[in-house]
Amino acid sequence: MSLFDLSDRARQYQIDLLEFMDSHVYPAEAVYEEQMRESGDPHFQPPVLEELKVEARRRGLWNLFHPHPGTGAGLTNLEYAPLAEIMGRSHIASEACNCNAPDTGNMEVLELFGTAEHKEKYLMPLLEGTMASAFAMTEPAVASSDVTNVELSMVRDGDEYVLNGRKWFASNALHRNCRVLIVMGKTDPSAAPHRQQSMMVVPIDAPGVTVMRGLPVFGYQDREGHAEIDFADVRVPVKDVLKGEGEGFAISQARLGPGRIHHCMRAIGMAERALELMCRRASSRVTFGKPVSENANIQDWIAEARIEIEMIRLLTLKAAYLMDTVGNKEARTEIAAIKVAAPNIALKIVDRAIQVHGGAGVTDDFPLAMMYAHLRTLRLADGPDEVHKMSIARRELRKYRTKTENNQHGGNK
Repeated sequence: MSLFDLSDRARQYQIDLLEFMDSHVYPAEAVYEEQMRESGDPHFQPPVLEELKVEARRRGLWNLFHPHPGTGAGLTNLEYAPLAEIMGRSHIASEACNCNAPDTGNMEVLELFGTAEHKEKYLMPLLEGTMASAFAMTEPAVASSDVTNVELSMVRDGDEYVLNGRKWFASNALHRNCRVLIVMGKTDPSAAPHRQQSMMVVPIDAPGVTVMRGLPVFGYQDREGHAEIDFADVRVPVKDVLKGEGEGFAISQARLGPGRIHHCMRAIGMAERALELMCRRASSRVTFGKPVSENANIQDWIAEARIEIEMIRLLTLKAAYLMDTVGNKEARTEIAAIKVAAPNIALKIVDRAIQVHGGAGVTDDFPLAMMYAHLRTLRLADGPDEVHKMSIARRELRKYRTKTENNQHGGNK
């Protein structure tokens, strides 16, 4: 028996999800693109996506990410990993199964820290797939990879807080169904660095909330949007503070751990599809009298891709296993490591697949250009590579600092 053996239930989910992908999701991709083009609206909600959601729900392929039985599938991180990977092969699959970011993280936050009112008003519609949400943490004026830099002010005024500041890269805020924001800001600049921040639930149509623009990413206006949002004297009732004042940093850590590994799981799915496309293209194209696949460098690329996918998959499974068995805090090195490794390796595989496709690889006739843009962005989202590497290095160095101190102490006896 393998350490990463899955339950019969989890295996059945894999079988059912793969069949759903083949019979409904992949055929719907072309329909999705056509409906988006015909609408002329980059943030249009295509009918085919709503049809997929109905079918996914009918098949029981709904809220697979959610670990809480009753409101979700009740799967462990290890059980969910291969499912997220499968959904990652298509840019529409995660939303079709109500497993798309940032809604997944926001649902988890509302489940863990929301009031009964928050759960009724926002969590239940999110679980039903009738509402979308956004997470507003990153700011244009500061380096938000250091959460203590967050400047949006949240000033107490009686039974309300008054919010002033600006956020950007609030993904999902331009989704046609987006109704609520989870906003991180500074409530007490004089507190300890990691007790200065709080998170609040803010309706997207609250007075003073202005969606300024959607930020294009590598020229793409993603359908859900990456919004720049201005908050001008936005009044938020005290009851809409999540967990309590000063708990923003703790909530962000609880939210971002699972979110990071979900991104990595989907990145592996992208890498698998890119490898498949690369193999098919290399086998079908002939240059200088022989298939491209017979060139030694192309065979090297294919072999290296298979090796590297297996490596990041195993590291992802280890991180998921540790999250399930010893908790997110103890798994933080593995989570940080896979957050660096998965997007970088997947990006390299996509880049080589583009090269094998020639000019076609950079067009929208294939999903590779979109994958490249998404994966390159993922090296910044939920913390840039450099911050995760710094975190890993500090923990490694701490081991040797302790050993050195012990040796020195022993030598002084």
